[in-house]
Amino acid sequence: MKKTAAVLLALLMLLALTPAFAQDVVNVFNWEDYINEDVIRMFEEETGIHVNYMNFTLNEDMMVHVRNSPGAFDVVFPSDYAIERLISEELLQPIDFTKVPNAAHTLGWLLSPDYDPENRYSIPYMWGTVGILYDTNRVLEPVDSWSALFDERYKGEVFMMDSPRDTLGVALKYLGYSLNTRSFDELKAATDLLISQKQKGIVKAYQVDETKDKMVAGEGILALVWSGDAQYAINLNPDLDYVVPREGSNVWVDGMVIPKSAQNVENAHRFIDFLCRPDIAQLNCEYIEYSSPNAQAIEQMGSEYQENKNLNPDRETIDRCEFFHDNQDVKILYETLWGQVKNAK
Repeated sequence: MKKTAAVLLALLMLLALTPAFAQDVVNVFNWEDYINEDVIRMFEEETGIHVNYMNFTLNEDMMVHVRNSPGAFDVVFPSDYAIERLISEELLQPIDFTKVPNAAHTLGWLLSPDYDPENRYSIPYMWGTVGILYDTNRVLEPVDSWSALFDERYKGEVFMMDSPRDTLGVALKYLGYSLNTRSFDELKAATDLLISQKQKGIVKAYQVDETKDKMVAGEGILALVWSGDAQYAINLNPDLDYVVPREGSNVWVDGMVIPKSAQNVENAHRFIDFLCRPDIAQLNCEYIEYSSPNAQAIEQMGSEYQENKNLNPDRETIDRCEFFHDNQDVKILYETLWGQVKNAK
């Protein structure tokens, strides 16, 4: 009996010296409101790994934290161009795909994307497009071109994004240029177009998150939005519709990556694999209402999802879109020109 008690005491002392549950944590850094909370609960229940969940609101803020807080994050969710920059700065570690078997469900066109051409550092989480949300009862003709956003007949009824990449990008596409251009002349032409739009009184406001609710309430006729926000608005107001204009647009991807400094690498792989599981990918897609990169999840969601061209655009639409690329070398130029748009009278 005394021997047993001594053994138990020794075990308790050993446990006391061991960091509590250090091996049972994964530190996740994701966008605000960008996961079904049931998914976190399910992962914790199935694996015994606690999810320490943290949020960011801008890619730029996220990258500062990843650079300046080594070891703080195990899984991060950057957008495509931010993934490209993090790779170039050698801040990510390659993903061990043998530990993420559910990544095999990824749609083929999202493998080896421009921002991660060797398909080593990222796995898609959600994706979508940028386009025009519009009130079908108040537009004067079918909307299929960016020209609608610059039409003086919609004076005071157009919401634009308060985002230099997105708003300069659509102006560039309308003018026939790449949204990744580094040409001063092309960027200046896009800037002049946006300044003219503002000076003519076409723009009601530059904003982001508020736009979808204002469109639901009928406070505008057209708006530059992301596809997920468009679907949210359409669900609440069936008089609204969404289009990716014929000139082309941005197709974006938010991916899952593991920082080079991650402390819980095994748990990071388990968390990413869990999110790639078709039933979990479906739960997230139905909650977030952006597009799923998971082929099996898309099959499971059936015709309601598959026939929704806002969430599941055809390949022709995708092919006329571009990923954003890292523009760090011309970031000051973009910000300067965007300042000219916002300050125009």
